[in-house]
Amino acid sequence: MGNARNIAFWVVLFLLILALFNLFSGSGGTLQNQERTYSEFVTAVKSGDVTKATLDGEQIRYRRSDNQEYVTVKPDDAEVTKLLIDNNIPVQAKPQQQSFFQSILITLLPILLLIGVWVYFMNRMQGGGKGGAMGFGKSRAKLLTEKHGRVTFDDVAGIDEAKEELEEIVEFLRNPQKFSRLGGKIPKGALLVGPPGTGKTLLARAIAGEAGVPFFTISGSDFVEMFVGVGASRVRDMFDQAKKNAPCIVFIDEIDAVGRHRGAGYGGGNDEREQTLNQLLVEMDGFEANEGVIIIAATNRKDVLDPALLRPGRFDRQVTVGNPDIKGREKILSVHARKTPLGPDVDLRVIARGTPGFSGADLANLVNEAALMAARLGRRFVAMADFENAKDKVMMGAERRSMVLTKEQKEHTAYHEAGHAVVGLALPKCDPVYKATIIPRGGALGMVVSLPEIDRLNWHRDECAQKLAMTMAGKAAEVLKWGEDSVSNGPAGDIQQASGLARAMVMRWGMSDKVGNIDYQQAHEGYMGNGAGGFSVSAHTKELIEEEVKRMIDEAYQWAQKILVEKKEDWERLAQGLLEYETLTGEEIERVMRGEPPHAPDGGDGEAKEAAETSSVTAIPKTKPKPSAPEGGMEPEPTA
Repeated sequence: MGNARNIAFWVVLFLLILALFNLFSGSGGTLQNQERTYSEFVTAVKSGDVTKATLDGEQIRYRRSDNQEYVTVKPDDAEVTKLLIDNNIPVQAKPQQQSFFQSILITLLPILLLIGVWVYFMNRMQGGGKGGAMGFGKSRAKLLTEKHGRVTFDDVAGIDEAKEELEEIVEFLRNPQKFSRLGGKIPKGALLVGPPGTGKTLLARAIAGEAGVPFFTISGSDFVEMFVGVGASRVRDMFDQAKKNAPCIVFIDEIDAVGRHRGAGYGGGNDEREQTLNQLLVEMDGFEANEGVIIIAATNRKDVLDPALLRPGRFDRQVTVGNPDIKGREKILSVHARKTPLGPDVDLRVIARGTPGFSGADLANLVNEAALMAARLGRRFVAMADFENAKDKVMMGAERRSMVLTKEQKEHTAYHEAGHAVVGLALPKCDPVYKATIIPRGGALGMVVSLPEIDRLNWHRDECAQKLAMTMAGKAAEVLKWGEDSVSNGPAGDIQQASGLARAMVMRWGMSDKVGNIDYQQAHEGYMGNGAGGFSVSAHTKELIEEEVKRMIDEAYQWAQKILVEKKEDWERLAQGLLEYETLTGEEIERVMRGEPPHAPDGGDGEAKEAAETSSVTAIPKTKPKPSAPEGGMEPEPTA
């Protein structure tokens, strides 16, 4: 339909241009080669060389004795008729005439232009809705037909349980008799729930590629306009289209834009959004049956959805699409690395083990960044070093080597980050240190990044206490080195991170004996998770919560100071090592703290021996604490 409108537009435009050309070009082009000046015409008349003349508007057509016709244009003040009659030349006069087409065009062209401008602006005001100016309430759902770039379940990895749930829906559509003979009914809807980047939309595209049935896709925000009733009209139109194409699948992305809890917020909900939601509820499970129409929706905010949407009969299945585990990450990396030439040293399992908490989108970005880095260096394949550098960029931000730091600023950063690492290494339940750097990355002057050895599913009270101590170790290191009056604003991010963890321990997780096992998070934020108004707490309870949060952070700070005093030599050694090498991995940190160069001598390697001899880090008796530290960063100091 859209293509037909475009073709008609270009045809009309061509005809208008052609008509305007004919209108302004006139009919004088045929005698262009026989044009003469007016003075030549007067001379010919007076000499008796003109046998006949015709006055056609401003043109004078005349025939000479050589039987050739010529044309000239008369001036405004010329008395041509008197000149011809005085010289006894036959004169014929014709009125200036226009063709019927030219007359119609001159009359209707301004009206057509006004109508076209009005239609254009009406269409723009209505958001270019389907069907032009009169299609305001039409659905914006698009029929997805992927002839190129088709996605199937083979392209989806790391979320096997979600795939199984949706593969069954595809099987329902392909072979409904397999289930109906046992009394089973096809599910009416499936809700995909999960954090951003886990592959919810990719799953929907895979269903479209596998099902072989019409697949309509639309976003939740496409329903709602500023005019009341438009969203409900679009819902009705969408289901009408789906029924005509049944069996089919309708995918609604970000359904929380239209499906939020009714009556939420101050002063009641938005009437347009609520009417749209009511119409959606009726269409999904009302008096009229929608046989063969399956609704699949995606959201990462299930807590704000209206309960009526979540009941069986509407969304019969709620599929959780979470972050992948180590096996899932390895499969996802293998899918994204299909078109990437990998070097012989690349081990996807090692990369998967070093990327806990990464979503599918994060892993895709990691592979892409590694490929870009290898291309930047002119390599023919992607090496393991490219993946390591890409992981550093994704996790810590791009290096800012152009930033000029003074010696004092570098020293502050080195001792700050060394404090994080040393305290983490001394505490057995902290996550292992992945890397420490004093090179500015992202918005920080330096940072220590830690990664868990396995996917973390929960937190324990002693683990949280040790993480708090590790987080506050940066400020403790600055105070021990330079005193209270010389502490910088570098620990600002650490304080924010520690405050968030301590408040979660007190207000949500029941890890405070004085506050007890009560969830105060909703009261603190002033709203309920289901959208209703929040409940209040007494001033004494608020004061008690803040006292417990402060006590936990103060104890963690004192604990970190005590460890740094006990491990002062290790701390000083690591700080000097960071000043010298700038970036150290977890294994290199252990070696530097033992007084060894970060790179172990390999047999009789002269370079390694030379590094050991020139290293400014002095040797100490060999100790090997457990490598464990949560992440911490130092914010940049304020500039004048």
